[in-house]
Amino acid sequence: MTVLGAVSLPQISPEHVAAVAAVAEDSGLDELWLWEDCFWGGGIATAATVLARTERIRVGIGVMPVPLRNVALTAMEVAALLRLHPGRVIPGFGHGVQDWMGQVGARVESPMTLLREYLGALRGLLNGEKVNTTGRYVRLDDVALDWPPTAPPLLAAAATGPQTLRLSGELADATILTSRTTPDGVRAARTLIDEGRAKAERTEPHRVIVYLLAATGPDAADRLAAAQQRNAGDHPPEAGVAGDAEAIADAVRHFAAAGADTVVLEPTDDDPDLIEFVRFIGAEVRPLLN
Repeated sequence: MTVLGAVSLPQISPEHVAAVAAVAEDSGLDELWLWEDCFWGGGIATAATVLARTERIRVGIGVMPVPLRNVALTAMEVAALLRLHPGRVIPGFGHGVQDWMGQVGARVESPMTLLREYLGALRGLLNGEKVNTTGRYVRLDDVALDWPPTAPPLLAAAATGPQTLRLSGELADATILTSRTTPDGVRAARTLIDEGRAKAERTEPHRVIVYLLAATGPDAADRLAAAQQRNAGDHPPEAGVAGDAEAIADAVRHFAAAGADTVVLEPTDDDPDLIEFVRFIGAEVRPLLN
């Protein structure tokens, strides 16, 4: 069965996160996804709040920009969340928006090299290993967590280009695709991910998570079209859905048939009620996919 999630946009202020958590939990939603966009709320703090206010729902952080975070500190924070809320945390990592990384003095010459070094070191730390590495960007000297997770975590990587998709297949357990992805894009991404998996001789399942821009209500089609146009003008019309619960559920089915294991519905940034959007996805769309 397709896993259904919704995005809690960072435009929801931190003091309203508890309300989002309650709606997500009570509506029957499978997963709630949070963003660590600059310069809104931090992903770990927001995720910890949602997890502490709920008992069932899984929480994804999609994604934490690796240039912004020392890998040892990230491992400490992620490990704490995983021990406090086992089986309910999906940490995601990515290159970060390069302009934002430049604003904070964290932009690197080779984002691919950094992500490769980062995922390798993070995996070792979260597996309870003592890690020594002297990479171009990641350097650790006999670093080990005192409280590693009790079970190996699922690590997700955000990817768009072919190199990053192959890297995700090689080093991550899941790949997060942006809301610009069409069903054909999901199929193409699967092929590239599998090339990375084959290189690493990985045979375990690899989860594909795709964001899908969605709008509902009387002006849904207009809001969706405007949001796609604002999205740098390169947002294919088929990478979005507007309509009622059945129309949205049908779009989710199309993405699932293309190879998406998880579809995370993303509201437009001008949605009139972002908390109600989360409730609608859990209470009205989720039952149609059973």
